[in-house]
Amino acid sequence: MKARRQRKILEIIHRQPVGTQAELARVLHANGFEVTQATVSRDVKELGLVKASDGRKLRYLPPGEQPVGLTEDRMRHLFRDYVWEVEANESLVVIKTLPGAAQGVASALDYTRWGEILGTVAGDDTIFVAVKSRGQISELKRRLTGLLEGCTDAPQTGGSRFRPDRRPDG
Repeated sequence: MKARRQRKILEIIHRQPVGTQAELARVLHANGFEVTQATVSRDVKELGLVKASDGRKLRYLPPGEQPVGLTEDRMRHLFRDYVWEVEANESLVVIKTLPGAAQGVASALDYTRWGEILGTVAGDDTIFVAVKSRGQISELKRRLTGLLEGCTDAPQTGGSRFRPDRRPDG
């Protein structure tokens, strides 16, 4: 039953965008699988599903599958919709997102395969970006901040793009 359910999950996420475990559980129920939230959570973990943006919505993808059409324009839209600040220090770049959006944005960054990014670690609303060398930090920050260039109401503060209209506690 578990193997059949997990095959169905992979089929579902290939066929349609599914962005939450609750949504996945509803689709599984509609396909005749009686599942709990805990079961879906275990399946997502065991299958190694990742959340990524297709440019419009965060959705589950199998590990290693790149979102279709992830272009710089789509990254710009993702940043416009979910990111409110980009900062850096001498060792890493930190990206602040709206609550719940960090994993999708981090996954999209990982899929860009930009040479200066070693990898990302995402929490709920914060992403740590590990950079290959200290000399690349300011360039990466500039590149990420550039994704916010098309955003309105984004005044400069301390060299980063700060979006007071997006700050979750504002």
